[in-house]
Amino acid sequence: MRRDDIRNIAIIAHVDHGKTTLVDCLLRQSGQFRANQLSGERILDSNDLERERGITILAKNIALNYKGRKINIIDTPGHADFGGEVERVLRMAEGAIVLVDAAEGPMPQTRFVLRKALECGLQPIVVVNKIDRPDARAHEVHHEAFDLFLELGAEEDAADFPCIFASSKMGFATLDPAIPGTTMEPLLDAVIEHVPGPEIDADAPLQMLVTTLDHSEYVGRIAIGRIQAGSVRSGQTVALAQANDTITPAQVVTVHVFDKLGRIEVPEATAGDICALVGLTQIEIGDTVCDAADPRPLPRLTVDEPTLEMIFSINSSPLVGREGKYLTTRHLRDRLMRELEKNVALRIRQVENSDALAVSGRGILHLSILIETMRREGYELSVGKPRVILRERNGTTEEPFEILSVEVPPDKMGPVMELVGARRGQLMEMANRGALSHITFSIPARGLIGLRTRLLNATQGTAVMHHRFEGYRPMEGEVPGRGNGVLVSLVSGRAVAFGLDGLQDRAEMFVGPGDDVYEGMIVGENSRSDDMDVNPTKEKKLTNMRASGSDRNILLKPPRVMSLEIALEYIAEDELVEVTPTQIRLRKVVLSEVERRRAARKRA
Repeated sequence: MRRDDIRNIAIIAHVDHGKTTLVDCLLRQSGQFRANQLSGERILDSNDLERERGITILAKNIALNYKGRKINIIDTPGHADFGGEVERVLRMAEGAIVLVDAAEGPMPQTRFVLRKALECGLQPIVVVNKIDRPDARAHEVHHEAFDLFLELGAEEDAADFPCIFASSKMGFATLDPAIPGTTMEPLLDAVIEHVPGPEIDADAPLQMLVTTLDHSEYVGRIAIGRIQAGSVRSGQTVALAQANDTITPAQVVTVHVFDKLGRIEVPEATAGDICALVGLTQIEIGDTVCDAADPRPLPRLTVDEPTLEMIFSINSSPLVGREGKYLTTRHLRDRLMRELEKNVALRIRQVENSDALAVSGRGILHLSILIETMRREGYELSVGKPRVILRERNGTTEEPFEILSVEVPPDKMGPVMELVGARRGQLMEMANRGALSHITFSIPARGLIGLRTRLLNATQGTAVMHHRFEGYRPMEGEVPGRGNGVLVSLVSGRAVAFGLDGLQDRAEMFVGPGDDVYEGMIVGENSRSDDMDVNPTKEKKLTNMRASGSDRNILLKPPRVMSLEIALEYIAEDELVEVTPTQIRLRKVVLSEVERRRAARKRA
């Protein structure tokens, strides 16, 4: 049996193809909001980090009423590092709006999310977005999307998808790109017509798979999922089917369903509804909320394994505690365990013989968002160099490989081929799209660490790169690391212009006059391949003698300011990134120069 009064759809696409802008357009044209309720752009990107970076990090639910039916819309992230968010929320939907840029066509993340949607049996609707772009090629992109469906082995009914042409920015959808529309109604009509209602068993015992956890300071954990069978009421006693076949009794305090941009409390939610349950304090993502008298667990959620690992430890520098509130290992461990409850793509393990924690994720952006969130909450911590996760199979060491897609002007292809080739990248495909060359490589995940910055420098900022996980293959040879050494401070104090002036001729500085430094802190990049110990606090000795030949003005170049992602990609194995609420510093693992020299002699 299917409910015809509900449609559950997920919007999936590559990053920057316009998912959140499309949702904005649907909200504005729904006629259910006052003008002051929908201010600004990317309305659903409510997180500060999402607004600053212009990307969606967390999946979000809204609900609209259209022609007597309720349409639950799930906006998903587009970046490959947040694929875990997409994988779990797809279980709540019956249909997927697959958004494709009218100029760029299907991109690496489009392939990833579409494969997951087809595995879940979702009915796709392809939307070729941004047809108002001057370089749009709507019909070609439509054919490319069809080819992608066939390549992924789509069933006949899925490959026979409806295609809508749209411009989220201009606010219209149409069946013919040559005839611009006026509203988004053609898209909503396609959702009603082609996406089936949720399949339910209203008379069976309660079953609801928890796919998302929300948290409130007032009521604690909030479990979100779609009811597969039965119904749930406020105050009802239920059973939680948890990991390791554990059944835990619990009581639902209140039931909420999604309405417009928020949630409303209802006395009861029935099969097919996407709802939020309050009061289940022990709930985890992947658990099934069952009938207390007849618990019937659903298959648990599974997501792809992480491919990258970093070591998180407390901040042990001499400047610790100046800015942060949470400094101890206990604080760090508790915060990471809370993150583990709602971030299903994350893995955490204790490092042997150490207080440090190894945190694994999908990529540097995935983990750097976690670090950035923690520093804004008042945590201080040190993070080690990212490492790929290797595995043993039939006596062979295997490493993760990624599909790397680079768009670059044809005259800048040489540096791209050279840099990627040096990092064990293999050319798979090359094509021209308008004024840009589109190059596809297969490259070890190790080779991607630090590649983005070098590519941007080598192509004067014109290269655009995306990557997605391909699979595990036998490990390749060595991948070249950072070519330059660093300048390491010998002393603690404040950097002085006179001392920095003597260093900037042979290096690029990371600190400016007045910045705090300490022994073992990295203050610049050496022009040579070896590290050099320096004194950035050196002052000019004052005398009574003045001479125009020796007294000159000091002109310092601005220091290089690194973002968190660039800093994580930059450091070497024996270095750390020190993260505080206001500062990102680089340092050596061993701060003492004497200890570093002693360790180097032992290795030799």
